[in-house]
Amino acid sequence: MAKVKTTFFCQNCGTQYSKWQGQCTSCKEWNTIAEELIQKPEKSDWKTPTSAAKRTSKPLLINEIDASQDARLNTNDEEFNRVLGGGIVPGSLTLLGGEPGIGKSTLLLQIALKLPYKTLYVSGEESQKQIKMRAQRINPNSNNCYILTETKTQNIFRQIEDLQPDIVVVDSIQTLHSDYIEASSGSISQIKECTTELIKFAKETATPVVLIGHITKDGNIAGPKILEHMVDTVLQFEGDRNHVFRILRANKNRFGSTSELGIYEMQGSGLREVSNPSEILISKKDEELSGNAIAATLEGLRPLMIEVQALVSTAVYGTPQRSATGFNAKRLNMLLAVLEKRAGFRLGAKDVFLNITGGITVDDPAIDLAVVAAILSSNEDEALQKDFCFAAEVGLSGEIRPVQRVEQRILEAEKLGFATIFVSKYNKISLKNTAIKIQLISKIEDLVDFIV
Repeated sequence: MAKVKTTFFCQNCGTQYSKWQGQCTSCKEWNTIAEELIQKPEKSDWKTPTSAAKRTSKPLLINEIDASQDARLNTNDEEFNRVLGGGIVPGSLTLLGGEPGIGKSTLLLQIALKLPYKTLYVSGEESQKQIKMRAQRINPNSNNCYILTETKTQNIFRQIEDLQPDIVVVDSIQTLHSDYIEASSGSISQIKECTTELIKFAKETATPVVLIGHITKDGNIAGPKILEHMVDTVLQFEGDRNHVFRILRANKNRFGSTSELGIYEMQGSGLREVSNPSEILISKKDEELSGNAIAATLEGLRPLMIEVQALVSTAVYGTPQRSATGFNAKRLNMLLAVLEKRAGFRLGAKDVFLNITGGITVDDPAIDLAVVAAILSSNEDEALQKDFCFAAEVGLSGEIRPVQRVEQRILEAEKLGFATIFVSKYNKISLKNTAIKIQLISKIEDLVDFIV
């Protein structure tokens, strides 16, 4: 009988040690090192389906390699396709992470039910009846989706060999375990081994695999960091339980951009794709209110119109408060300093609260001008005209700096019915005969003249 071998892994970063120690020298975390069994029995590789040709690798000149791309698999979900870069790449491994209850399983089951390809949905967390109940709520009619409740990878590959699916969905990677590793499900060694087996299967058979991953309390994918390095695409599904909107982002994508964004609305019948998020992120009001400004921003190649809300009030206590939701608090402090130094507004003794509506987070510097406009509007208690919008960056000397792809922002604002957009005079704009008025300004004092 083979001798049982053990080693020590950091449960936070996955670093391996020969013996236990209190602190991980890699990530500097304390009491995260645990002992795990790593003895592997002699194993024969999982049997490749007979219809898939085994590939043998040999060195090729780079000029001899076929650069033609395989056709991507259309998921019939425009938001999901956009974030992936046009669809699922054959043979790819995609990891989807997010908070518990945010809708990861609902999203992938909904996509699996709509796919025109033979799909195997493997669940290690729910029974077939539970999945059936959810499927009836989302899409009761599907002739291509097969449900398997299993956690052992050897049994999963045996069913894959019989079914020959076009796409495999696994919910979730932390529930799988392999007979080749004597450790509990969700441990560092089990996650690495199960992921390695799935990668080998995906690459040899050109069958795409989509995994759901749990996250830690810090918001990172649970398990070793190497898990994110092993897969081809890492998607983050985020949102607030108090809001109905969910945002899908790509943190890593070997086949497309990582700056694209997908937006969904959670409903009783599942997740609805939001094709025009600007109309949702801008609240409808019967009367004009001070402290509200509209910014033209970009998420990847997608223009969005978002609403910035600001509240400026006299500080009750000695130290004024600075609070920002969905915006960088340090950048807010910088803009307040610019307003005080360059425009003469005394905001040092006032509380300032800033909020980006819709529960989204924006890091585009082009919303600086809208933030400044909202703060000035609240400070003077004068409402901005509801057909004004802004797209410019504010510099430390108070200058209005140009932003990229300003024409795309202008056209989006025009499409939504805005009458005037404030941009930097240093932007090169070739648009002519537009219905929207393009107001060019060069310094922050010019903005003050318009809104105060």
